[in-house]
Amino acid sequence: MSPLNLAKGSIFVSVGVLALKLAAWGLTGSVALLSDALESVINVATAVAAAVALRIAARPADESHPYGHHKAEFFSAVIVGVLIVLAAILILVQAVEGLRNPVPISAPVIGLVTSVLATGANLAWGCVLITRGRALRSPALTADGHHLMADVVTSVGVIAGLGLATLTGWWLIDPLVAGAAALHVLWSGWGVMRGSFDGLMDAAAPPEVQDRLHSIIAAEGGGAVQSHDLRTRQAGQATFLDFHLVVPDETTVYDAHVICDRLEDALVAAEPGLQVTIHVEPEHESERAGAIRLE
Repeated sequence: MSPLNLAKGSIFVSVGVLALKLAAWGLTGSVALLSDALESVINVATAVAAAVALRIAARPADESHPYGHHKAEFFSAVIVGVLIVLAAILILVQAVEGLRNPVPISAPVIGLVTSVLATGANLAWGCVLITRGRALRSPALTADGHHLMADVVTSVGVIAGLGLATLTGWWLIDPLVAGAAALHVLWSGWGVMRGSFDGLMDAAAPPEVQDRLHSIIAAEGGGAVQSHDLRTRQAGQATFLDFHLVVPDETTVYDAHVICDRLEDALVAAEPGLQVTIHVEPEHESERAGAIRLE
């Protein structure tokens, strides 16, 4: 399934889960279940944001954006983080109000069953988004998946707290659980935003990817002398690599081009979505610190 279709699926799942959680709150009047429903409102918004970002990121490069639109996914992830923080604030407001005026919960069993169904749906879809998001290297899908998993943790705590309040009759547990849920949601939002900042700041590819690219250049660089100044950066599903390739002084432009084509083909085959830029230099420019010898 494509990233965009997964994002569209998230919209339908999040709307369905929101309906279940609102029903659970309506049946019980629980502040904790209301806080859980408020977070699901954010789930719907973040699913829409992810779908929009993925649609933009899929656009090909154009005159105004020659490197493509891949970073749109990182903006989506930042928006997700901000919305999660907003949800935490709204939940805290409800929790404080519940602490001031605790009230008994009505129809707790039906409310709990409804909430369990919603939590199960979130758990299943969150696992799908995280697994596929990592495989597709999609920050938007991965962030959405982590948000759903944070929602699952929150919901489990809410369900447990509501069950305890029902068994003991101590209704103050309800707003206390809502407050704890808000703190967890707040931490989750910060984690999503922190991961997105690295992408916006052109963070390098993971070490294992860099090592693989170094090995390919060393193995496929026959005819060149060395390479140096390798740099990588990631933007959504695209990885960018540029490096300097040193060739013997007598190498013709044609022969240098053949070497570069061979290197680029091998690199792209090993790392789909890779965009390679190679700067060719004559041998008298060689012997840089950290250079990779190719002969």
